[in-house]
Amino acid sequence: YLIYVDGSMVNKYKNLFLSLVRLIRPHQYVKNLFIFAPLFFSGALLDLNIAIQGGYVFILFSLLASSVYIFNDIMDVDQDRAHPSKKNRPIASGQVSVLLSVCVMLVFLLLAFLLAFFISANLLYIATLYILINILYSFKLKHYPIIDVSIIALGFVLRVFAGSTLLESSPSIWIVLMTYLLALFLAFAKRRDDVLLSNNGLHVRKSIDGYNLDFVNAAMIIVASVTIVSYILYTISDSVQIRLDSDYLYLTVFFVITGILRYLQITFVENNSGSPTKVVLRDRFLKINTIAWILSFAFIIYG
Repeated sequence: YLIYVDGSMVNKYKNLFLSLVRLIRPHQYVKNLFIFAPLFFSGALLDLNIAIQGGYVFILFSLLASSVYIFNDIMDVDQDRAHPSKKNRPIASGQVSVLLSVCVMLVFLLLAFLLAFFISANLLYIATLYILINILYSFKLKHYPIIDVSIIALGFVLRVFAGSTLLESSPSIWIVLMTYLLALFLAFAKRRDDVLLSNNGLHVRKSIDGYNLDFVNAAMIIVASVTIVSYILYTISDSVQIRLDSDYLYLTVFFVITGILRYLQITFVENNSGSPTKVVLRDRFLKINTIAWILSFAFIIYG
């Protein structure tokens, strides 16, 4: 009997632990790799001290991101319960209580701001701005079409600025521009999935009334085109070629174009753009293409 009770308790705490892991969504931490973008493109990533500091900033934004996800899940619990997949989220399904979720969120926020305080004042300002913007997003801004996806894209830009604080200089115009465009492209892809659900009778968010399939498709094509053109202009820019001491940056355009085309294929043909992070992590073509792009660029910068 004791063994049975102990075994039941172990399973109970194990399930709770797994639910908490799902609650904080560690798979979404891949988005925080944008922190390393200014370090990578500046050639500073080989500096061990800067690389370690970058790791701390990555942890900081992972804590912030998890806090935001928990806050959103608490705010959207009723809508999530009506969603075909989000209804299985820990809070919506009742696997984790709201009280415990709030406690985890506050602990993560406290750790994040303590870490930011010890790294730099500028990073503390950026972390504060990130949280404030996401609070506004959760309460109001997510209900306004176009503004909602713009706020999502802005979150990626703030990650780039967070990484640049380690260099004590502002990130380049090109990095900020292309980060915003790429994030906007992915956000529209996510909204397209919401539109498809809405067309099937599942109204998953208020802002979806401002979207339809034609608009989202056109927006994705426009943003994808501007992203590609911007990247091409970046690779052939005289100032960039001089700074990186290479005339071969244009060769990396191949990977950018094929990567965007593959994502468009996944979105338009396979209708599978609901979670950009999972798409990138699970699609073999995108993973190989991204790794090839990073290696080619790394060879040009550091080779």
